[in-house]
Amino acid sequence: MSAFDQLHPSVQHHIVNSLSWRSLRPLQEHSIRPVLEGKNCLLLAPTAAGKTEAAILPVLSLMLSEDWRGLSVLYVCPIRALLNNLEERLSFYAGLIGRTCGLWHGDVSQAVKSKTLAEPPDILLTTPESLEALLISRKTDRFLFFGSVRTIVIDEIHAFAGDDRGWHLLAVLERILHITQKDMQRIGLSATVGNPERLLQWLAGTSARDAVIVAPPGAPPAEADVSIDFVGSLRNAAKVLKLLYRGEKRLVFCNSRSRTEELATHLRAEGVHTFVSHSSLSAEQRRDAEAAFRDGRDCVIVATSTMELGIDVGDLDRVVQVDAPGTVASFLQRLGRTGRRAGSRRNCLFLTTSRGALLQASALVNLWREDFVEPLAPPPMPIHIIAQQLMTVILQQGGLGRSAWRDWLLELLPSMQLTEGAVERTVAHMLSHEILVQDGSILGLGAKGEHLYGGKNFMDLLSVFDTPPLFTVYAGLKDIGAVHPISFRRPDGEPAVLSLGGRPWQVTDVDFARKTAQVIPSEHPGRSHWLGESQPLSYEMCQAIRRILLGNGPKDAWSKRAATELAKSIEESICAAPDALVLDVERSKERSTWWTFAGLAANSELSCHFLDAGVRFDNLSITVSRALPLAVFREHLQAAALARTLHPSEFVDIKFQECVPEELLRATQSARFSDLRAVKATEGAPFLYRNCD
Repeated sequence: MSAFDQLHPSVQHHIVNSLSWRSLRPLQEHSIRPVLEGKNCLLLAPTAAGKTEAAILPVLSLMLSEDWRGLSVLYVCPIRALLNNLEERLSFYAGLIGRTCGLWHGDVSQAVKSKTLAEPPDILLTTPESLEALLISRKTDRFLFFGSVRTIVIDEIHAFAGDDRGWHLLAVLERILHITQKDMQRIGLSATVGNPERLLQWLAGTSARDAVIVAPPGAPPAEADVSIDFVGSLRNAAKVLKLLYRGEKRLVFCNSRSRTEELATHLRAEGVHTFVSHSSLSAEQRRDAEAAFRDGRDCVIVATSTMELGIDVGDLDRVVQVDAPGTVASFLQRLGRTGRRAGSRRNCLFLTTSRGALLQASALVNLWREDFVEPLAPPPMPIHIIAQQLMTVILQQGGLGRSAWRDWLLELLPSMQLTEGAVERTVAHMLSHEILVQDGSILGLGAKGEHLYGGKNFMDLLSVFDTPPLFTVYAGLKDIGAVHPISFRRPDGEPAVLSLGGRPWQVTDVDFARKTAQVIPSEHPGRSHWLGESQPLSYEMCQAIRRILLGNGPKDAWSKRAATELAKSIEESICAAPDALVLDVERSKERSTWWTFAGLAANSELSCHFLDAGVRFDNLSITVSRALPLAVFREHLQAAALARTLHPSEFVDIKFQECVPEELLRATQSARFSDLRAVKATEGAPFLYRNCD
């Protein structure tokens, strides 16, 4: 019996007749059996490989064959735009078999939410934060609403697993499991990752079901057209894009919102039909741009990484990457947006604007050709997420027994690398700081907890990330996006001119109390600012850059301009040696630079042992404000080998850290913001001592 023959007859009928499919894609074919068998599944395939259908068609088959009733399927996505994009498609599939699909997130109207609570759909599209809002809402009959859930589908699961949103999602699912008392099937959809077994283990969480990875072979690197050019600036990138691929639809990725806006401005100045999409544009602005681009030809949409996540912008001809993304995994997502038509090939053109970006793009292509993909590593010791969950469970239950947290969260602790003792110390800390209070044996939210997290009906408590303060920008009554308040600063005292959607807007009024700004169209070029867009690189990426400087690059991918510029970089480079790491000493400038090529996390850890000498570090090197003799330098390395903790100045703030005892917070920070493997490799490498004077 074929996999297709195992589907419910009604689903078979609609695949053939309503969808007019002649065959299933490989992932869809391979996923049917394990999903129908109720296994936890990790479905791996590039963008546009039919992952959504691979999950939902066999789930709909189960819905019919087992006569599921009520809210049966939670379909979780990382961003609202993807949920909005999927709703029409999933509603159509569900409607074919007489079932319903609903949408629930922050942009959905209250009227629609009230109807959803009264008449739950068979499938609910939502985010982790919205699921938790449902759990703590007094309007939700939790046992009635969630009691019939059988399956959880997590789309773009790699976007969750690498940060604290993933732990938050697993904790929320654990609470739903506690309510339903059912071991719900978990289906994760992901692009290619470097460690799928670990990702599947993380996805399964406390589930006792059998688990399987479904990953049909993908297209090899040779079946993609990838090239690298050097253009020197964003203005030149716009000139190249004006001339290249005329008559085609081009998706252009930039690594930050500010560069996205700047490139869009240059493209429009060149007369290129241009749209913009990034997270700080209003939902309406993004939808309008994506819809217009989807229906157009001979146009460009300039976007950040949000466009990696499978949002439908129609049949693309080209993907262009300005400079380089930080990971091979991100590149694979972007490359996968192309090659969907029969007879077409996947393609990506890198337009690099600096030597550093050219080196990084070349290193990335080499890693991709070597079939390297970064392993996903859930951040260890998320004790602050446990603190957040304690507070939300208290809100959900209207109070919690002093030891009853174990019923909701205990089984997650081993996978989080946490102990019961750590949680108990955290509870005691929250009590001592009045974040929690205890009445008899019942825990409640304290005055400080209310003050810190109680605003806007505890909405700040539902997000596990702190976001920079953004001001909403209005043109009249129309919301066009959000910017950081530093965008309003002009040293000459003139009105600030912003760039949003690739268009300039003059600021006419700023309301600091309401965090809003009013703007009007402007003829002058504008610029907007956002924070938190720096790009840490992995040890593997930095080592690949080192190999490029030693002459091992993807020469067949380089344009003449790129090859010429790289030849100059290699000729002028004094930072790479074949068999050693270079230590450059400039006595005249009282400066020593150690070219580690170890990545930001490792260099952060290594650099903290040079603090008495004044130190700066980046992805590739550590610079000390002293001309260090070789013997002294070795002493510092020995100290680094013995001490494995970060200096407090290197800690990065994490949300809810005020809920965590100091020693646990420091242990969490040390575990997260270091790369022990890279540190050991760097310490153990021989190095070349070079006097640059």
